[in-house]
Amino acid sequence: MFRLSNKSKSLGLLVFLGLLFESGIFTIAQLNSISVLAHEVEVSGDVAATFHLEPNHNPRAGETAKVWFALTRRGGKIIPLEQCNCKLAVYPKGHKEGDKPLIQPPLKAVSAERHQGIPGADIVFPKAGIYELKLSGTAKIAANFKPFKLSYTVTVR
Repeated sequence: MFRLSNKSKSLGLLVFLGLLFESGIFTIAQLNSISVLAHEVEVSGDVAATFHLEPNHNPRAGETAKVWFALTRRGGKIIPLEQCNCKLAVYPKGHKEGDKPLIQPPLKAVSAERHQGIPGADIVFPKAGIYELKLSGTAKIAANFKPFKLSYTVTVR
């Protein structure tokens, strides 16, 4: 997978937010009432994912961190876990392609904010450092989206 520049990520976020506005999922008033900086958005093909990590994107080594991914199709329709063969893998930053994941936490359907049944997991990072979370998925039968691969960098204290 190729790396996106910050400019590309910002453009992707703007396009994603534009789709949410256009589809009527968000209004300007709703956007003003939430913290956009508390979430990270990545796009792969026709799937976008809003990523959130508790507590406040500031996990601590040895403590449980809760992560969730609000997956959406182009047009803003949510992709619940029941429609996705999703996998989450956690790697130390700087790993080589083909390295075995440090952790492969099982995904479960969670409810977060206004999203129901989205992929989520509990992760205990073994030590302080920088990690890369890789979420990949394919559509289950009756779902319609392209396979995706998303990556998020997490700093653990």
